[in-house]
This record gives sequence, C-alpha cells and structure tokens, in this order.
Amino acid sequence: MIPLSVLDQTPIPEGTTPAQALANSIDLARHAEALGYRRYWLAEHHASHALAGSAPEILIGAVAAATSRIRVGSGGVMLPHYSPLKVAEQFSLLAGLHPGRIDLGLGRAPGSDQRTAVALQQDRRQYAPNQFPEALAELIGYLEDSLPEDHPFRAYGATLPGRPHAPEPWVLGSSPDSVAFAADLGLPYCLADFIAPRLGDLAEAYRARFVARHAGDRPHLMVAVWTVCAETDEAAQRLAAPARMMFAHLLMGKSIAVPPPDVALAWLADRPEVAQAFASRRVVAGSPATVRAGLLEIAREYGADELMLVNILHGHDDRKRSYELAMQAMDVAAVPA
Repeated sequence: MIPLSVLDQTPIPEGTTPAQALANSIDLARHAEALGYRRYWLAEHHASHALAGSAPEILIGAVAAATSRIRVGSGGVMLPHYSPLKVAEQFSLLAGLHPGRIDLGLGRAPGSDQRTAVALQQDRRQYAPNQFPEALAELIGYLEDSLPEDHPFRAYGATLPGRPHAPEPWVLGSSPDSVAFAADLGLPYCLADFIAPRLGDLAEAYRARFVARHAGDRPHLMVAVWTVCAETDEAAQRLAAPARMMFAHLLMGKSIAVPPPDVALAWLADRPEVAQAFASRRVVAGSPATVRAGLLEIAREYGADELMLVNILHGHDDRKRSYELAMQAMDVAAVPA
C-alpha cells in the first residue's frame, strides 16, 4: 500500500466560525491518525473568509499535542514572509517537544493576494525581493548547524531550542524552480498536483537532478491530490461543489466561507462557464472504487513514494468520512511495480 497523508487547509464552513474550523482540524487529525495516515500537514493562508490556517506553526503544536503517532507538519510555511532563523527556532522547538514527528514543508507562494503579502511585510515601501533559494539554504544551515565558518550567523544553529531533535524539511511546489530547490539541496519534494496537474516531467526532473547531501539520501516524492470520496460517484460530486463555488469567487477576487452543497450546486447551475474555468484542475472524486483507480493512476504517473490527499468540504463529518473511505479503498491495493 502506498502511504497516504492529509493536507488540511482548515476550511471555514458557512454558518460556523473560524474558531470552529480550528477545532475541526484537531478533530480531523485525531481521526486521520486512527485511520493510519502517515502525515497531517497544515496549510498557510492569510486574510481569508474561507480558510482559517494563517499560522501553521501554532496549529502544528496543537495537533501534535492532540495526537501521539502521526507526523505533523506545514504544508507549508511560506518562507518569503519570514526570517529563516525565526522559522528554524519555531520548528526546532516543535521537534524538541515532539521528537521524530515534525515536518517542515516550505513554499514560496504568498498564501494570499499581493496586497495581503505587503501587509505581512515589515517594510511596506516596496514588494519584498524573492530570495527563496538563499533563505532556504540558510534555514537548512541552522537546522543542521552547517553554515560556513565565515557566515555572519554561523553560531545560531547551535542555539536552537529543540536540539538534538530537528524537523524534517521538505520543499513544496509545482514548478521547475521548486524542483531545483529541492533536488539541489537533497530534500524531499511535495508536488502539488491539485494546483497544477499532470506534471510527470517535474517528477522525473527532480529524480534526475537530486544531489544527496548525506550518505544514503535518495529522492523522495509525495504528490498532493484533490480527493473527495463518498459512497457513490454522485454523492462525491455533490460534496465537491462547494469548493468549486469557493474557488470561482476567489478568481473574482472575493473570499467566501465554504457554502453548503445545495447552495453551491444551484449557483454553479446558473453559471456553466465556471465548469470551463476548472476544466484543467484534476479532482479525484467518487466512490471508493473510483477514488482507488484515480489515485493509483496518479501514483503510477508520477512514480510517487507517497500521496497526500486534500479537500475542502462544507460538512466536517463528510470530510472525516471522505478520508475514512479513501483509506479503506487504498488499503486493499498496492501500486504495481
């Protein structure tokens, strides 16, 4: 069986509160652990009426404290917003509190619109330059206490609060640049098929370019897939409608809470052009048999070592059931060699 993990964007269902969404994330994490998922990652989004996970480092601490075995991490921390040293200290501390269970997924997207990205900056006079590769290398240097002797911040790696424990760093992305960042530093890579599908060439490029930083390091690829599982194909498509409506509003520059399925279906029925706008997105939605076939196809397409399932549903119980059915579907299958 290919290992399965969860990416949680902490959706806010219409009619509830952001605080309830946070509680739902902790509850879903416990459920995922009981089902046998390997990792539970929390996303970073800002200034959103739809998603409550603006501070994954805090949610990670709460989820790790509420569970006992599952690996917990960020999917991801948007590094351009932050000081590499601060991120290193935060995740070192988490690793010290929960040894062997903390992942540090790192991305370079803003997790917001550009106006919000500026609001997150200390210096708002101009857009901050994108120095992701330099910041990533500095962050890894802190975590491994391996910065060059002449580096001005060389001494700080030895002061991290969770030592000798450390998080497992990952690079997240869906572009040739993110492939290069991961491969050149010998890091595991999470490819976001749910954002940009059918990127098998990036998977091959990552494996071909990978440079081991330590003896025994090998490329490790996890693919994040939009997945909705229900008892029937029709039921799964109904559950998937709220996310389509929510994302359609996002494309129009509006942020809305996740609507109920019936509201979303009615709204979408009046706007057939929306279906065309999402034609390029890959969604594995259906019965357990349909989801199993779709996930196995994607795993073969990428040569994936792991799959990470992500969805946004209105009903919390529907989300729990979706992850339960998906795990059951994949538990009886193995990816052919």
